[in-house]
Amino acid sequence: MSDIEISQKAKKLDIRDVAAKLNLKEDDIILYGNSKAKIKKSLYNDNSKLILVTAISPTPYGEGKTTVSIGLNDALCKLGKRSVAVLREPSMGPVFGMKGGATGGGYSQVVPMEEINLHFTGDFHAIESANNLLSAAIYNHIYQGNELDIQKVLFNRCMDVNDRALRVVTLGNGEEKFNITAASEIMALFCLANSLEDLKKRLGNIVVGLNSNNDFVYASDLKVEGAMAVLLKDAFLPNLVQTLENNPVIIHGGPFANIAHGCNSVVATKLGLGLADYVVTEAGFGADLGAEKFYDIKCRSAKLKPTCTVLVATIKALKYHGGVRKEFIYEENNEALVRGLANLEKHFTNLQKFGKNIIVCLNRYGTDKDSEISLVKRFCQERNMAMEVSSAYSDGSDGALSLAKLVLDYCNDNQFKLLYDDNLKIVEKIDKVCKEIYGASKVNYSNEAQEKIKLIEKNKLDYLPICVAKTQYSLSDDAKRIGVPTDFEVTVKDLSLYNGAGIITVLLGNIMTMPGLPRRANFENIDLVDGVIKGIN
Repeated sequence: MSDIEISQKAKKLDIRDVAAKLNLKEDDIILYGNSKAKIKKSLYNDNSKLILVTAISPTPYGEGKTTVSIGLNDALCKLGKRSVAVLREPSMGPVFGMKGGATGGGYSQVVPMEEINLHFTGDFHAIESANNLLSAAIYNHIYQGNELDIQKVLFNRCMDVNDRALRVVTLGNGEEKFNITAASEIMALFCLANSLEDLKKRLGNIVVGLNSNNDFVYASDLKVEGAMAVLLKDAFLPNLVQTLENNPVIIHGGPFANIAHGCNSVVATKLGLGLADYVVTEAGFGADLGAEKFYDIKCRSAKLKPTCTVLVATIKALKYHGGVRKEFIYEENNEALVRGLANLEKHFTNLQKFGKNIIVCLNRYGTDKDSEISLVKRFCQERNMAMEVSSAYSDGSDGALSLAKLVLDYCNDNQFKLLYDDNLKIVEKIDKVCKEIYGASKVNYSNEAQEKIKLIEKNKLDYLPICVAKTQYSLSDDAKRIGVPTDFEVTVKDLSLYNGAGIITVLLGNIMTMPGLPRRANFENIDLVDGVIKGIN
């Protein structure tokens, strides 16, 4: 059966019964039908264990971070632990574009799968509306006399669909750029805010433009942050759903990790830590992107301390990084597999810069051969890399029990640390990430990037952490350089100050904040047949 068929045949509990597993009463939730709810309660316990799931560099085959996260959470619950998975909301860009859905796969899924992958509880629409209200307020202010003397607009509109035609558009006041909603500043600050009060403050801190003196103009100068907060009020409450095995899952916020910071909301993570003893969360794309930003941005901002990190890989992905072409990916090729394992080792070594409790998880599929799995085990054993296999995709929680037991063993003192200090200069932070995490030999800067750095330093905001936007497919800024590229340079082409979110986005190479659709988009597979949704996988 396909993922969506498995999901549609699932026997779901009433969401009130799922809430009860976390000691939530009916008064603590807002029902969205029988299978979804918003959680009104606010809790936090810094003694609970936070487990991050990340992966090697992505490939066309997918690595299965969400599948592993859900399977691990189900397995922890089966072992009698009070555990909850806290995940990101899917964007409709990938759903209708190339990647498809983002609620796990096989027998390790979150349900209702099709609703979560589409409009869900409307959070993305609220973020998009708040974002575009601000854009409308900016241009209305200019039209009505421009008392604030806005000479250059620095804030972009957004929408939750891949549309390359919107990368640059001509409006009445000149050229405008669109971001996809998952890469917008509103999404970033929404996911980093600690409370509604903090959210409103961050909305007011958004830099919307520059005046004639090259000084920043803020959203608060337009007196629009209150109206934006009203639009986001209900969306700011985390969402409760369930796995196929009826265990609770909190889903909230959905920034991409290649062009944003790639983590679910702080309020959802802290809520999970208040409701459960173990929280399984994920960071998008490879560990060089999602995990680094989870540590250096989210954990820094929210003062979180992860206790264990799970690094996911698959046999197909490892062979791909070893140079195997698509038509030969299912053939045994141990030489290519060993070459691809270098990518795994590089990410493992990188993760050790942040803490010591790292576990490799081989996400097993039916096409994997025992000899290939043995080779991966031997590779990890020789390098003292803790490793376990998960078959949650085909076996549900039973396939992740060994992984869960190993994770429990590793949930101790992680000696967590950040990669860089706040007081480093912007170029020093960029050097740290590009050279120590990606492996670049040199960082080059465009003239525009250098000017942006001077502007940020002039306004004394260079203490903010950086959020590097680059291709997810390579450790370099060139998508074609798979595996572990060496002797390469990267180019910073631009920077965007996300002052409301409290980050500086650094654009490497040819990265775009509005993706385009592929030649054969996934929307061609999606249909409504006799009232039943088909084709979301």
